[in-house]
Amino acid sequence: MLSQVFRSGFQPFNQRLLLRAPCTALSRSNPVQPLAIRHVRSWSNIPFITVPLSRAHGKSFAHRSELKHAKRIVVKLGSAVVTRGDECGLALGRLASIVEQVSVLQNQGREMMLVTSGAVAFGRQRLRHEILLSQSVRQALHSGQNQLKEMAIPVLEARACAAAGQSGLMALYEAMFTQYSICAAQILVTNLDFHDEQKRRNLNGTLHELLRMNIVPIINTNDAVVPPAEPNSDLQGVNVISVKDNDSLAARLAVEMKTDLLIVLSDVEGLFDSPPGSDDAKLIDIFYPGDQQSVTFGTKSRVGLGGMEAKVKAALWALQGGTSVVIANGTHPKVSGHVITDIVEGKKVGTFFSEVKPAGPTVEQQGEMARSGGRMLATLEPEQRAEIIHHLADLLTDQRDAILLANKKDLEEAEGRLAAPLLKRLSLSTSKLNSLAIGLRQIAASSQDSVGRVLRRTRIAKNLELEQVTVPIGVLLVIFESRPDCLPQVAALAIASGNGLLLKGGKEAAHSNRILHLLTQEALSIHGVKEAVQLVNTREEVEDLCRLDKIIDLIIPRGSSQLVRDIQKAAKGIPVMGHSEGICHMYVDSEANVDKVTRLVRDSKCEYPAACNALETLLIHRDLLRTPLFDQIIDMLRVEQVKIHAGPKFASYLTFSPSEVKSLRTEYGDLELCIEVVDSIQEAIDHIHKYGSSHTDVIVTEDEKTAEFFLHHVDSACVFWNTSTRFSDGYRFGLGAEVGISTSRIHARGPVGLEGLLTTKWLLRGQDHVVSDFSEHGSLKYLHENLPVPQRNSN
Repeated sequence: MLSQVFRSGFQPFNQRLLLRAPCTALSRSNPVQPLAIRHVRSWSNIPFITVPLSRAHGKSFAHRSELKHAKRIVVKLGSAVVTRGDECGLALGRLASIVEQVSVLQNQGREMMLVTSGAVAFGRQRLRHEILLSQSVRQALHSGQNQLKEMAIPVLEARACAAAGQSGLMALYEAMFTQYSICAAQILVTNLDFHDEQKRRNLNGTLHELLRMNIVPIINTNDAVVPPAEPNSDLQGVNVISVKDNDSLAARLAVEMKTDLLIVLSDVEGLFDSPPGSDDAKLIDIFYPGDQQSVTFGTKSRVGLGGMEAKVKAALWALQGGTSVVIANGTHPKVSGHVITDIVEGKKVGTFFSEVKPAGPTVEQQGEMARSGGRMLATLEPEQRAEIIHHLADLLTDQRDAILLANKKDLEEAEGRLAAPLLKRLSLSTSKLNSLAIGLRQIAASSQDSVGRVLRRTRIAKNLELEQVTVPIGVLLVIFESRPDCLPQVAALAIASGNGLLLKGGKEAAHSNRILHLLTQEALSIHGVKEAVQLVNTREEVEDLCRLDKIIDLIIPRGSSQLVRDIQKAAKGIPVMGHSEGICHMYVDSEANVDKVTRLVRDSKCEYPAACNALETLLIHRDLLRTPLFDQIIDMLRVEQVKIHAGPKFASYLTFSPSEVKSLRTEYGDLELCIEVVDSIQEAIDHIHKYGSSHTDVIVTEDEKTAEFFLHHVDSACVFWNTSTRFSDGYRFGLGAEVGISTSRIHARGPVGLEGLLTTKWLLRGQDHVVSDFSEHGSLKYLHENLPVPQRNSN
C-alpha cells in the first residue's frame, strides 16, 4: 500500500532543485527568497503552489488567513496520531499522508520540522515480537492458536521500548521522505539540552544548518534516557519551560527557532469549551490568552504523556514567544490527508491561538444571535413585521444621500479592478433606491398572511384535530457578490418570513453593505429584534461558512455561476438553493411575428447582458433562414454590437460563418450570443433539455397550439410565450423581491420570494388520546375528515 502512495508523489531530485530558490544564509534577516515564477504541481490530491514567504518574526499571526505566509513551521505529531488503535505499532497510512503534506510544503520553499512520538509504540511492537519468539512461539503456532493467546507477555518498560524503536521509526521516516526526494535527519533531545547554554547553542546551530541544506529535522525526546519531569517547573515564563513531553518540546523548539507556526496534531478536533463528547461541547475556533479559565479539561488521550491541558499550556507559551499555534485532529480519516495543508492555507481547521481579539462577535456567535432574533421575529404579529419593512423602505429614501456616498467610495475603490458588468451591478442610484423601496412595500403587503398560515386541517378522530401550518426555515445564509441592492431585498424577505439571516457580501461593496445593514438593524429595532439580521464582516472564507451545519439551515448564493458552483461543492450537510448557470434559450418558430422577434431578442440579450436571465442561445427554425425576418434579427444584433457564435448546424448553412461556438452550454454574461438552427419544435425542446440549465426558456410564435406544446413540454423553472427572458424576476413577478432563482426541483423553483422561505410543521390537538385506543379492539376509530381551511387575507 505504501509503495502505491509513494509512487503517486515521486518527483526526481533534479526537478525539485529546479523549482526551488537557491539556498542562502538562513536567518530572519536574510530568508530564502521565493521564486519569481509561480509553479503549480500536484502530489496526489494536494496542489503545489509556490507562494511568497517572508515576514519578520516577533509577533504571531493575528488571523488564520495570514498563515499562508508562514515560512518556518513545526508539526508536532501526538502519540495517538502516530500509533495504531492497539497502541502497538505505527499507523503507516496516516504517517504516509502526513509525510506527503510536509513534503508539499517543504517544496513550496517552507522550512519544515517534525516533532514526533511513536518510538515507544514501535519499540513495544518489536520487543513483544522478540519476547514471543524467545518463549518458543514457533512451537505454540504449531500446536494451536489457543496456546498463543494464553502466553503471558511481561509489562515492557517505556525506556527500553524507546531504545528499541528509535532506529526503526527513523528508518521509516527516511524511506517515506526519500520518495519525495527530501532528506530527513534525526535529533534526540532531553530537558538538559535546553538548560545548558552550550548545548542550546549547539542544537540551534545544528537545526539551522539542516534547514539551510533543505533537510527536514525530525526531533523527539530521547525517551531511552530522559529523566522524570520536575513537577510544576514548566511554563513559568518565556525563558523557562520544562521539556517533559513532546507538547512542551515542540513549543520550546518553536520559540527557540523563531518559528512562524506550530501545528499540534492529536486525536481531537481541537479545543472544546467542555470535554469532547459531552452534550454541550462546542469546538473553539479561536482561543485567546486568558480564556483558559472558562474551559473544562477532560482526561488525556489514550496514549502519550500530555492531555489537552498540557497542549494548551504549551501553545500559550509558544504564542507568548511569537509563534502562532493551531491544535487539530490528525487521526480523522476524512481530514487527515489534508489537515496540515488546510491549516497553512488558512482554512478553519482545529483551534487557532491568537493574541488579537476581534472587535465584534465571531460568525458562530452571529449565527446564534440570528437564530434567537429570528425566533423572536417569528412571534411578532404580521402587522409588526410589515411595519419593520415599511420603516426600512422609508429609510432607503430618507438616507439616500448617505447610501449613495458610501456606494461612491466602493465604486472609486473598484475602478480598474472590476469588469464593466460587475461595476454596473455594484452601482446604486436614486432610481434603484426608489425601486427598492417600492419592492419592499410589496413584500410588507404580502407578509400579512405568511407565517402561521393554515394549509390543511384534518379531523383524525373525535376531539383530535391536525393542522399543517407555515413556519420559517430557520437561519438563512445569503452570499452575494457586487450587488449591494441585494441586502435590503433579502433582509425584507427574511423579516417577512420570520427567518434569522446571515449576510456575506463581497468586499467590493463593503461601504454600501455596511450602511444598508445599519439601516436594516435600525428598522428591526422598533420591535426589539435588531439581532435577527447579521452582516458577516470577519475574515471568514465562504468555504468555512458553508461548514456551519449546526447554525445554518439554508444557503442562498447570489452571484456568478462560479460562486454558486463553489458553494454547492463546499456546503457540508446544508441545502443550497440556487442555480449554477443561466443558459436561457429563445426558440423562434416558423410562425413567429417579425416585429415581435426583434423586440424580444433585443430586450432579452441587450437590456442587461450580465443578468442570469439574459438570453444566451437563440434557436431559429430552419424555414426562417434567408428570410427578411432572419435578416432583421442579424441586423439588429450587429447594431447592438452583439458578437455571434454559430452553432454547428447553423455554421453548415453559411459560406462565411461567424466564429463557431466552442460549447453549446455556455453562459456568456456579455454581448455575445449563440445562434443555432433546428428543424422542428421537438428538436428545439430536445436542444434545450440537453444544453440548457433549466432556468428560463421562451418560444416566439403566433400559433397557440405550438406555444402550448412548448409551455407544457419544456422542463425549466420558467417557460414563457412571446415575452422577454428578463421577466424571470421576483420583482416583475409581483413577489416584491427575490432571494434568488432556483432551478432545483425540491421546495422552491424559479424566482424565490416570500413563499420559498417558509416550510411547514404539524400541530395536533387532542384530549388524552393514545394510539392503543385505535387498535383492533380499541374504543376509537380514525375519521380522517378534511376540515375547511381559513381563507387567506386577500389584501
